[in-house]
Amino acid sequence: MFEPMNFITNLPYLAKGMIGIMIVMGVIIGVTVLLNSISSRKKSDE
Repeated sequence: MFEPMNFITNLPYLAKGMIGIMIVMGVIIGVTVLLNSISSRKKSDE
């Protein structure tokens, strides 16, 4: 049975999970950009 109050009670946990996912995605994107910039510098020096 769906209880709307339980959904409202669990919203902080949902928000924390979404923030965690966004942080992890940001770290992955940042590392990817960093690695791309490092590897492109080495190729242009040759």
